Amino acid sequence: MPTPMLNTVNSPKDLRKLPQEDLSRLAAELRKFIIDIVATKEGHLGASLGVVELTIVLHYVFNTPDDLLVWDVGHQAYGHKILTGRRDQFHTNRQLGGISGFPKRSESIYDTFGTGHSSTAISAALGMAIASNLEGKKEKQHIAVVGDASIASGMAFEGLNHAGVTDANLLVILNDNAIGIDPSVGALKQYLTKARVGYKPKQDNIIEALNFRYFGPVDGHDIPGLIKILRKLQKINGPKFLHVVTTKGKGLKKAEEDQVKYHAPGKFKPETGELLPKATENLPLKYQDVFGLSLVELAEKNEKIIGITPAMPTGSSLKYMMQAFPDRAFDVGIAEQHAVTLAAGMATRGFRVFCAIYSTFLQRAYDQVIHDVAIQNLPVIFCLDRAGLVGEDGATHHGVFDIAYLRSIPNLIIAAPANEIDLRNLLYTAQLALDSPLVIRYPRGRGQLTDWQQPFEALEIGRGRCLKEGSEIAVLSIGNMTRNSKLAIEKIEAEHKDKIGHFDMLFVKPLDETLLHRICKKYTSIITVEDGVAKGGFGSAVLEFASKNDYRLKIRCLGVPDEFIEHGSVDELQEKCGINVENIREVIFSQL
Repeated sequence: MPTPMLNTVNSPKDLRKLPQEDLSRLAAELRKFIIDIVATKEGHLGASLGVVELTIVLHYVFNTPDDLLVWDVGHQAYGHKILTGRRDQFHTNRQLGGISGFPKRSESIYDTFGTGHSSTAISAALGMAIASNLEGKKEKQHIAVVGDASIASGMAFEGLNHAGVTDANLLVILNDNAIGIDPSVGALKQYLTKARVGYKPKQDNIIEALNFRYFGPVDGHDIPGLIKILRKLQKINGPKFLHVVTTKGKGLKKAEEDQVKYHAPGKFKPETGELLPKATENLPLKYQDVFGLSLVELAEKNEKIIGITPAMPTGSSLKYMMQAFPDRAFDVGIAEQHAVTLAAGMATRGFRVFCAIYSTFLQRAYDQVIHDVAIQNLPVIFCLDRAGLVGEDGATHHGVFDIAYLRSIPNLIIAAPANEIDLRNLLYTAQLALDSPLVIRYPRGRGQLTDWQQPFEALEIGRGRCLKEGSEIAVLSIGNMTRNSKLAIEKIEAEHKDKIGHFDMLFVKPLDETLLHRICKKYTSIITVEDGVAKGGFGSAVLEFASKNDYRLKIRCLGVPDEFIEHGSVDELQEKCGINVENIREVIFSQL
């Protein structure tokens, strides 16, 4: 489908020149443009398709960028990017050197606030609105667009609670499509389910109780209706709330029918939405599926096992536990702090609680890890999916900080399996007789083994292993970097291989000090390799050990450098960070 009208819109100023009756045609072109690009380049699809009309109307009615528009999370911001001068760059979305998949302040003046994690938009927009009041700009508009899954988060309520006692010129727009990545959950969801276009339940309106003027629900695909209500709200000062009902995946039948799968579907046929087949035969499972299926195996024999995830049952594969044992597996919504303390409460009663959470999302519950779990030494098992570099989602989603931010916490055990069998055995060990909290970090994507479903074996906490002995250089790897290190050593010329030892440490904390003493006494240099920040990470722990014990051998630490890593494929980013196979080989060779 040609997009002649869209091609004339290089900024919201161009959009505002169009007659209102042409906006439906523009919406069709914009929707088709998003579908065509995402079909071949991949990315987040359903959320942006659902807000095409809302996006157009927001830029049509409000004087952006002077009026400030904040998109929560940013999954829904593709149309916004295209209408704000990035149409011709949109095909580079989420690719190395291309535009970000999320709003990013350094990318455009229309991206007023960087978002990647959920539920931050209300607080940010309120901060902007209060700042405008202080500058005497009380007519300036501040709009936060928030999804129905994100608004149930504690941080969103903190923002609403504060806004309700201010005179800030804040408009919160609830994009209600009944789903985040997975279907929304919780009591607020039950209220929203009762609401529909033209009907607002008279009771239980928590938003009005927080001193917001509440409008809607309105049809989020009705352009004239949206223009009418937003122009009305422009003239009303103070905190306002507009409830907009949309359909995630609108305009692509298959995306409307399977909203979970088409949140980020991969490549598909743009005409039909049919997913393009991927060659998965004889390929290893994803680590998340090994976790999910192994947990079900363990839960079948141990009725004390419980699973918890904050809004990621599909992404973490806790969905298998939820299907098999619905009374013992919980999706608590976008509420990471609650998830951790809920797990702590259950652990006090003798349950083995597996909290499945992305590494980057656990950052949002750091206080709870310390205050509610570690201080009380409760045996909560944190299963950190997406640890390390995750690829195209970029800086907000890379799980590269967890080793550094967790390593300093007393009582915490930190492990990183080298493969799927290690992951299974760590899960098995954790539910036996653990008396301290345990973190198991594993990467995004497929594992290495097709025969991963081996009998469970208990592991000794804090015990590493020698994969290969050498005489000069000891390579100490952790987690998925064990494979990269092994391949790098295999690439070293035959006459040098006997000089290189390789050790999979498995545990970052406690370190295997017995093994480290042997290594430091035998080898002349050490190279540590990790898929996490080098400063404060696994390599730093080895340096601390060497310093404490007065070992004076040369130690080189490979890891993610001291900068925020942008988006690109995992292979591209590992090369950029110097933890790909070839760079590890070069560093080893340079030390010989």
